[in-house]
Amino acid sequence: MFAFIKNWQKSANISKLKDKDYSFLFDEDKSGEYVVFDTETTGLNPKVDDIISIGAVKIKDNKIITSDTFEVFVKSNSEINPKSIEIHQIRNCDLELALDIDDAIKQFLNFIGSKPIIGYYLEFDIAMINKYVKPLLGVKLPNRAIEVSEIYFDKTIALIPQGNIDLRFDTILSKCGVPDMGAHNAVNDAIMTAMIYLKLTQTK
Repeated sequence: MFAFIKNWQKSANISKLKDKDYSFLFDEDKSGEYVVFDTETTGLNPKVDDIISIGAVKIKDNKIITSDTFEVFVKSNSEINPKSIEIHQIRNCDLELALDIDDAIKQFLNFIGSKPIIGYYLEFDIAMINKYVKPLLGVKLPNRAIEVSEIYFDKTIALIPQGNIDLRFDTILSKCGVPDMGAHNAVNDAIMTAMIYLKLTQTK
């Protein structure tokens, strides 16, 4: 029954695709790869803010494929929030030669394919991506999503029942023994998130 509903939903979504060249997003992934990604934005409200950078890296066989990273900078129609600049160090003047958002999104979709996606605060990043994917293709990102903070919480709550679990990125980095790579750009954050994921999921 569940398989029938899943296949029906898949067919319904494919039928809504404005560009059938992107039907590969609904293919069964057999690569064994995961894509960890992050976005940098003008602010924290998907309704009004824009993506200014997307970074991603692949995981396969419990290894981060640093030779296969993805990074694009994106032109923005809105001013970057000064507080955001303090985090990612991207200024409006840094985006003069950046890509148009549709081109950036298409490159990103070709990079991730139908692979599962991993992230930290992934709900926000997916909402930002869908802000552009939905008008462009008529559908939202269909990939299976894996949130590292949920994995961290599940593992930690077993040790501290009813405890107050700190889910801040820097805290999870430290608790997992993952080195802080310094600059919080999209690619670095994706790589650090990938290291967190492997620390939390690898069998010791």
